[in-house]
Amino acid sequence: MSNVKRFIAGVTCPRCAAMDRIRAWEQNSIRYRECVNCDFFEQLPIEDETASELTTRVNQVREEQKTQDVQPVRILDPGKPKR
Repeated sequence: MSNVKRFIAGVTCPRCAAMDRIRAWEQNSIRYRECVNCDFFEQLPIEDETASELTTRVNQVREEQKTQDVQPVRILDPGKPKR
Protein backbone atom coordinates (compact mmCIF):
# COMPACT_ATOMS: atom_id res chain seq x y z
CA MET A 1 0.00 0.00 0.00
CA SER A 2 1.53 3.23 -1.15
CA ASN A 3 0.35 6.74 -0.39
CA VAL A 4 3.06 8.25 -2.61
CA LYS A 5 1.48 10.02 -5.58
CA ARG A 6 3.45 9.34 -8.75
CA PHE A 7 3.06 10.82 -12.22
CA ILE A 8 2.48 8.24 -14.96
CA ALA A 9 4.61 9.00 -18.03
CA GLY A 10 2.80 8.97 -21.35
CA VAL A 11 -0.76 8.77 -20.00
CA THR A 12 -3.29 11.22 -21.39
CA CYS A 13 -6.18 12.47 -19.29
CA PRO A 14 -9.52 11.01 -20.43
CA ARG A 15 -11.27 14.32 -19.75
CA CYS A 16 -8.93 17.11 -20.94
CA ALA A 17 -6.50 15.03 -23.08
CA ALA A 18 -3.46 16.62 -21.43
CA MET A 19 -0.44 14.33 -21.55
CA ASP A 20 1.75 13.57 -18.51
CA ARG A 21 -0.68 15.21 -16.07
CA ILE A 22 -2.08 12.03 -14.43
CA ARG A 23 -0.80 10.97 -11.06
CA ALA A 24 -1.68 7.69 -9.39
CA TRP A 25 -1.44 6.08 -5.98
CA GLU A 26 -2.84 3.13 -4.04
CA GLN A 27 -4.45 3.13 -0.64
CA ASN A 28 -6.54 0.49 1.18
CA SER A 29 -6.73 -1.80 -1.89
CA ILE A 30 -8.00 1.03 -4.09
CA ARG A 31 -6.07 2.58 -6.99
CA TYR A 32 -6.60 6.31 -7.43
CA ARG A 33 -5.87 8.46 -10.50
CA GLU A 34 -6.26 12.20 -10.84
CA CYS A 35 -5.36 14.87 -13.33
CA VAL A 36 -3.53 17.95 -12.08
CA ASN A 37 -4.72 19.89 -15.15
CA CYS A 38 -8.48 19.43 -14.71
CA ASP A 39 -10.84 17.95 -12.11
CA PHE A 40 -10.67 14.33 -13.40
CA PHE A 41 -10.58 11.80 -10.54
CA GLU A 42 -11.00 8.04 -10.68
CA GLN A 43 -10.83 5.24 -8.14
CA LEU A 44 -10.63 1.57 -9.04
CA PRO A 45 -10.60 -1.44 -6.74
CA ILE A 46 -7.45 -3.54 -6.95
CA GLU A 47 -8.73 -7.04 -7.59
CA ASP A 48 -5.46 -8.93 -7.94
CA GLU A 49 -1.78 -8.43 -8.62
CA THR A 50 -2.14 -9.50 -12.28
CA ALA A 51 -4.24 -6.46 -13.16
CA SER A 52 -3.46 -4.91 -16.51
CA GLU A 53 -1.16 -1.93 -16.67
CA LEU A 54 -2.37 1.55 -17.52
CA THR A 55 -2.52 2.29 -21.23
CA THR A 56 0.21 4.65 -22.35
CA ARG A 57 1.64 5.81 -25.67
CA VAL A 58 4.63 3.57 -24.99
CA ASN A 59 2.78 0.25 -24.63
CA GLN A 60 0.35 0.77 -27.55
CA VAL A 61 0.96 -0.20 -31.16
CA ARG A 62 0.65 2.78 -33.49
CA GLU A 63 -1.60 2.56 -36.56
CA GLU A 64 1.30 2.74 -39.04
CA GLN A 65 3.02 -0.13 -37.21
CA LYS A 66 -0.07 -2.32 -37.54
CA THR A 67 -0.16 -2.04 -41.33
CA GLN A 68 3.58 -2.13 -42.07
CA ASP A 69 5.08 -5.14 -43.75
CA VAL A 70 8.19 -6.33 -41.98
CA GLN A 71 11.06 -7.28 -44.27
CA PRO A 72 14.41 -8.68 -43.14
CA VAL A 73 17.55 -6.70 -43.84
CA ARG A 74 20.43 -8.58 -45.44
CA ILE A 75 23.88 -7.30 -44.58
CA LEU A 76 26.59 -8.09 -47.11
CA ASP A 77 30.18 -8.72 -46.09
CA PRO A 78 32.19 -5.92 -47.76
CA GLY A 79 35.37 -8.04 -47.62
CA LYS A 80 34.12 -10.72 -50.01
CA PRO A 81 33.87 -9.83 -53.71
CA LYS A 82 30.61 -10.59 -55.50
CA ARG A 83 30.72 -13.14 -58.31
